[in-house]
Amino acid sequence: MKGSAESFPFPGRRRLLQSAAGGFGYFALSALLGAEQRAADPLARAHLRPRAKRVVFLFMKGGPSHVDTFDPKPLLDRDSGKPFPYDLPRVTFAKAGSLLRSPWKFRQYGQSGLAVSDLFPHVARCVDDLCIVRSLHGTNPAHGGALLKLHTGSDTFVRPSMGSWVVYGLGSENENLPGFITICPTLAHGGVNNWGAAFLPARCQGTPIGNASVGSAKAEVRYIHNSRVSGDVQRRQLDLIAGMNRDHLELTGEDRALEGRIQSFELAYRMQSAMPEAQDLSSESQVTRRLYGMDDPVTEDFGRQCLMARRFLERGVRFVQVTHSDSEVQWDQHGNLYKGHTKNASEVDKPIAGFLRDLKSRGLLEDTLVLWGGEFGRTPTAQGTDGRDHNPHGFTMWMAGGGVKPGIAYGSTDDYGYYAEEDKVHIHDLHATLLHLLGMDHERLTYRYAGRDFRLTDIAGNVVKDIMV
Repeated sequence: MKGSAESFPFPGRRRLLQSAAGGFGYFALSALLGAEQRAADPLARAHLRPRAKRVVFLFMKGGPSHVDTFDPKPLLDRDSGKPFPYDLPRVTFAKAGSLLRSPWKFRQYGQSGLAVSDLFPHVARCVDDLCIVRSLHGTNPAHGGALLKLHTGSDTFVRPSMGSWVVYGLGSENENLPGFITICPTLAHGGVNNWGAAFLPARCQGTPIGNASVGSAKAEVRYIHNSRVSGDVQRRQLDLIAGMNRDHLELTGEDRALEGRIQSFELAYRMQSAMPEAQDLSSESQVTRRLYGMDDPVTEDFGRQCLMARRFLERGVRFVQVTHSDSEVQWDQHGNLYKGHTKNASEVDKPIAGFLRDLKSRGLLEDTLVLWGGEFGRTPTAQGTDGRDHNPHGFTMWMAGGGVKPGIAYGSTDDYGYYAEEDKVHIHDLHATLLHLLGMDHERLTYRYAGRDFRLTDIAGNVVKDIMV
């Protein structure tokens, strides 16, 4: 039925929007959320055929020793106590001692026959799902710079985290949860910059749950509960604020920062019910809890983090980081190598293996990229009598699922494990490869800011195609 303006008087734009279902905020945000929903399908915005839809980064803060975990060195065992036969790096934190053999034995596992040290007996049984990259290298021997380089691609400037770049490129799969969550992150050595969005839109910012000084059982998003104001009142407040902000935008034009704040307010409102549900493990069976080591006080804390990570991945969170760190030991064993690495590995070994098996049994491992590692490795030479110094020149990280070849070792360090030597993989190459597996060309995933185009890999980075299926 057609009618003229006189027959059907138009109430006016402002009045219409105010009376629409949910008010101005709902109407204004629907377009933004619709765009985000369209971006949720990796195929919709991918430059390439995606092999993975989501990422989980199991971050071992402090620098686990590759020559004691996933990079066996027979010559290091043979020549322990002798001087290191090659030139040392120009910058070292401490005077290098003699070569120091690993106190742990390496054994071959699975059909692949890959060697893993006795520090990780549970993960070792999953070795046929792992792609062990033994030739990582970076540029910074300090924790702060190395953490920032690993997380953001830069150790000198504030840049967006790799998780933020992933969300910027692919959007979110769940409008009620952040696209990027970091569980119990460390507040040291770069702190919030390691999960920050920098100049990217605010929706790309990582959302921390607790921090490294808080046990995972008590970790939650700050201010997730509002005991003073009901949900209905909050909704009216947000609608009022959104309306005023939109009026302001009509006068000033596009303002990405303001748009981002509107989205952040709306997401925070929806998270009040979605986040507690995702963190509630009461529905998980005892079998699952045991799989993650939650029946053992040694593994309970990190097991809880890993189980929460799986629940977030199931609910469409695009990038999840799980951090193992504490204020006493971390993985930074300048001394007491045996005691410190034994403690750390015992806390994470069973939960990580349970996490991998759980993802695989649920069909999630196929399109979830799992990344494990620290900001650098450690020297094959001794610091003191029973420690190892920082080593960014050659170290190991491993991946699983998400389109990487399972059951292989890629690249190598020298005979003693100091320098990446064969098929070297720089941190920029790691980032380029991660984005490629998600269907994004790292050279095309750019953001214009301050007069130039930025990207995660800056002006470097090569995709390591040999590790892909």
